Amino acid sequence: MPELPEVETIRRGLADRIVGKTISQVEVRLPKMVKSSSPDFVRELEGNAFHSVDRQGKLLIFNLAHSADLSMLLHLKMTGQLIYRHGDEQIAGGHPWPSYNEELPNSYSHIIFTFESGARLFFNDQRQFGYVKLVDQTAVEKEKSRYGIEPLTPAFTRAAFFAVLDNRRTALKALLLNQQLLSGIGNIYADEICFYAGVRPDRKVDSLSILEKNVLFDACQVIIATAVRHRGTTISDYADSSGRRGNYSDFLKVYGRAGQTCLRCGGTIVKTKVAGRGTHFCESCQG
Repeated sequence: MPELPEVETIRRGLADRIVGKTISQVEVRLPKMVKSSSPDFVRELEGNAFHSVDRQGKLLIFNLAHSADLSMLLHLKMTGQLIYRHGDEQIAGGHPWPSYNEELPNSYSHIIFTFESGARLFFNDQRQFGYVKLVDQTAVEKEKSRYGIEPLTPAFTRAAFFAVLDNRRTALKALLLNQQLLSGIGNIYADEICFYAGVRPDRKVDSLSILEKNVLFDACQVIIATAVRHRGTTISDYADSSGRRGNYSDFLKVYGRAGQTCLRCGGTIVKTKVAGRGTHFCESCQG
């Protein structure tokens, strides 16, 4: 599943192409992927436009230009793709299979947005876990409230981060992955954050020192900012909104490096399970 840096990359790429463009047709080929009434969904979107594209954690929020109280929420989940085509131009993001270069629509094209300009945006999903839904602003705020504080936002202060950690007895990685507490951090970046901070991901949160908490706060900011700058990580099921592979993989210190030498201390990177997820850390330099 794309994490915060990958979804932010998709958001930026699509916003440059679709904002302000009138939607002439919406085709819903698989109604179950629309988590609100399909007829209402189509009726509200046709003739409308997106005036902005926002994001909360891994959730994309398409705000409607001519329905001030309505927004379209979209989640790619595991295998979703967004592919924008206009003439020879193609912008794509999400799961890279099937290939972005296939003829579209294909059997995985479940929702298709056609713009007056002739451009089309395909929401493809092999496993059909992704969804869209049309909601009012009260529901948008309710959806946002389910997400915790997010690195790189004004709400992500040292004091707020410390409050999240306070009196928690869970494993550190489990807390980092808890979207209700900390928004947008997934498996890859949780491992990298723990390594940056020199803390084992299976450490109990209430055992952390003040110094370790401070370094973890810095780690969340640095790792996520660097990953966004480099368009995310090259993993087999992700490419960015221009169809390019993310290149943060060049900077990974522990994730995917089980059995290899630690780049910091020369120890060995091990892989285990924490919070039910494959987890990488250095036995020697992560206390």
